[in-house]
Amino acid sequence: MSDKVIDIPSPTRLRLDAGALLSNWHALDNMSGAASAGAAIKANAYGLGAVEVFQRLQSAGCRDFYVANWREAKEIESCAEAHTNISVLNGVRPEDMPFAITSSAKPVLNSVEQAVRWRETGRPCDLMINSGMNRLGINVSELHQCDWSEMNIDIVMSHLASADEDVPQNEAQLEQFANALQLVPGKRRSLSNSAGIALGQDYHFDCTRPGLSLYGGKQRPALVETIQQVAFPEVQILQTRNLQHGDQVGYNAKYTAERDHPIAILAMGYADGYLRGFSNTGIFSKDQTKLPVLGRISMDLVAVDISDAPDLKESDWISADYDLPRASLQSGLSQYELITGLGNRYSRYWA
Repeated sequence: MSDKVIDIPSPTRLRLDAGALLSNWHALDNMSGAASAGAAIKANAYGLGAVEVFQRLQSAGCRDFYVANWREAKEIESCAEAHTNISVLNGVRPEDMPFAITSSAKPVLNSVEQAVRWRETGRPCDLMINSGMNRLGINVSELHQCDWSEMNIDIVMSHLASADEDVPQNEAQLEQFANALQLVPGKRRSLSNSAGIALGQDYHFDCTRPGLSLYGGKQRPALVETIQQVAFPEVQILQTRNLQHGDQVGYNAKYTAERDHPIAILAMGYADGYLRGFSNTGIFSKDQTKLPVLGRISMDLVAVDISDAPDLKESDWISADYDLPRASLQSGLSQYELITGLGNRYSRYWA
């Protein structure tokens, strides 16, 4: 038997625009004013590839990176330069400690218990304040329970819950965070995510933590003209066929042909993150020609109308319309779900 490794090309691929990624980070850094923009690269850099995104942004000048857990920190820390900071947002559990005390990354302490656990190490840390989101973080009323002067705190941070909306909660969280800063010493302060950056100077402090907008998300009007699409899903055609008037397509017959026309069956489905919200609403394209989705999205397959591109054939590549705000309207899914849900079956390449 031959030992030769046979490569099996994927019928789906994700084209990633390196120039757009860097342009987005520079734009968010400029919008942050006197504050410096970091980068949230948790969840495998929102599905695009943490190591590749980390290396590109670090080379561009980004110095603060945020991951969710210590496994994510381990994946990138060997690529980190001496002046690069990695913060672990989910804090430090007892079972994390053996690795965490050897890591160059910092925990973001989310409770008094975590603070007590970490204090004995004498190592740097960040601190998350619960300013009203009631997710992770220490309540302002609990801050008196620790002598924070004994700890080596780099960033004191909090997280905005509704920065994509103009609601009173934003100002209320800003006030709560300001109150906490009177009680906790730290070298730097951070409040804004991507949408928070667009709220203005009062929310910027010393460093900002953009995530979604690095990867093409546009949660506020101020981002629409600035942020570029980064991820472009592409897929091969598996088969073409001709529908007759009255023919039905897919599970539960959610599309019935009102005329004779050709369709293409694509090697993509909800297992790839192209979810059922795109049923009868999604759009693919070949060059500038739009190819509407027909019927229900299957696990591995999508049907599209190729009436306006009848020369398409098996093995041809076409692209999904995956501009995040537009795809969100088509599918009813959030921009976050759309970008992080792109599956492992895509081959990823940077262009």
